[in-house]
Amino acid sequence: MLERSIGEFSRFLVIALGFTIFGFSTGQWLLGLTLALAIYLFWILWQQTRFDRWLSNGRQGPAPTSFGIWGEISDDFYRMQRRHRREKQKLHAMLRRVQDSTSALREGIVALEGDGNIAWWNPAAGEMLKLRPEDAGQPLINFLRDPGFVRYMHDPKIQGPLTLPAPGNDARTLQLEITRYGRDEALVIVRDITRLHNLEQMRRDFVANVSHELRTPLTVIAGYLETLEGSGLAPRAWERPLAQMQEQTTRMTSLVNDLLLLARLETSERDSGREKIPVCELVERVAREARSLGGDRHRISVDCAQDAVLSGDAGELHSAFANLALNAVKYSPDGGDIELRWWVDDRGGHFSVRDNGIGIDPIHIPRLTERFYRVDAGRSRESGGTGLGLAIVKHVLLRHNAELSVQSTPGRGSTFTLHFPPRKLISTAET
Repeated sequence: MLERSIGEFSRFLVIALGFTIFGFSTGQWLLGLTLALAIYLFWILWQQTRFDRWLSNGRQGPAPTSFGIWGEISDDFYRMQRRHRREKQKLHAMLRRVQDSTSALREGIVALEGDGNIAWWNPAAGEMLKLRPEDAGQPLINFLRDPGFVRYMHDPKIQGPLTLPAPGNDARTLQLEITRYGRDEALVIVRDITRLHNLEQMRRDFVANVSHELRTPLTVIAGYLETLEGSGLAPRAWERPLAQMQEQTTRMTSLVNDLLLLARLETSERDSGREKIPVCELVERVAREARSLGGDRHRISVDCAQDAVLSGDAGELHSAFANLALNAVKYSPDGGDIELRWWVDDRGGHFSVRDNGIGIDPIHIPRLTERFYRVDAGRSRESGGTGLGLAIVKHVLLRHNAELSVQSTPGRGSTFTLHFPPRKLISTAET
C-alpha cells in the first residue's frame, strides 16, 4: 500500500513539474502548476465516478480499466471477483451434493427456520408428511397437529424421539427427532417405524395372551398342590417334591402376574390416573411389606419428614415403590441397613431406597430396566426374582412423567431414586 502511494505521488510530481516548466517558459509558472493540479483532480474524480457506477450496477462485468493506483485497484477487484466466483461455484457444487445425498436418504429431513417455518425438505419427508411445494414457509405444526409434537417443538428441554401416527394415515407410525442448531434453527428427522411398531405390538400381545392363558392352569395346579399338602394323604416321600412344586408354582404365578402388569402398563395410555395418594402412608405400607419379607434380618427405617400427596395411579405407584424396597431386601446381606426416604424440593418430590448391600457395577446400570436383565442370574434365582421389577418401575414412571436415577458402588450399596415433577404434587390444602 505504501509503495502504491509513493508511486502515485511521484506520478503527480512528474505532472506538476512538467506543467511548471511549461509555465516558466511562458512566464506563467503558477498557472501551469494550478492547471496540473486541476487536471490531476479531474482525473481522480473521473476514475472514482467510473468505479462508483460499476459498484452501483452490481459489479456487472470486469472492473473499469485504468492505470496508476486506480488500475491497481481494478486489478485487485478483478482477482477478488475471480476468487469469489470460484468459491461460489464450490459452494453451489457442495450444496448440490448435500441435496442429492439427502434426497437419497430413506429418512425424512425437514429444515426449519428460526420461527419454526419449513425451509426445505427431502423427498422422503415430503412423502411421509404429505408436504407439497406450496407448503414451504409455513409452520410445521400446521401439518403435525399432535399435541405431543407441539409441546416437543416449543420445549427445547424435551429430549429423545417422539412417536406418533402419520398425518392422514393412522396405520403408519412415524418417529420424529428434533436437532436444534444455529439461531433457533432446527432439523427434524422423520423415520417410518411402522414395521418395528407392529412387531413390538405383536410381541406385547403375545406376552399378554400367553400370560393370561397360563394363569388358569397355574391356579388349578396350585390349588391341587395346596390340597395335597393340607390333606395329609400324600406319602412322606412326596412331601419334599410337593413343597418344591408349590414353591416353583408360586414363583411362576409371580412371573405371570408381573408379565400381565407390564403388558398392561405398555398398552395403556401414557398418562397416569388422577387418584390422590398420601405419600407417607404409601411409604409406611411399603416398609411394613419389606419388614415382613426380610423378617428381622435387616434394619429398615423410614424418613418422611415432609408429607405430600401425589397425583397418579395408587396401584402402579405402590408397585414401583415396593419393587425398589423389596429388591433392597433381597440383595442386602443379613444385618444390613435399608432406608426409605421421601422429600420435596423445588424440583418436585423424590422417593429413594438406600441400602448398604452388594452394590452394582456401573457397567450394568444402563441396562437395569430391561426385561429379564439380571446382574447376577444365580443370585436372582435364589431370591425368587423375576427380572421384571425394574422394567415395571420404568413404565410406571413413564406414565407419571417421572424419572429413575441409580447410584451404586460395588460392595458399598446402592441408592435408587424416583423423581416426580412438581406438577404431580398436590398441596395438602387441595385435598
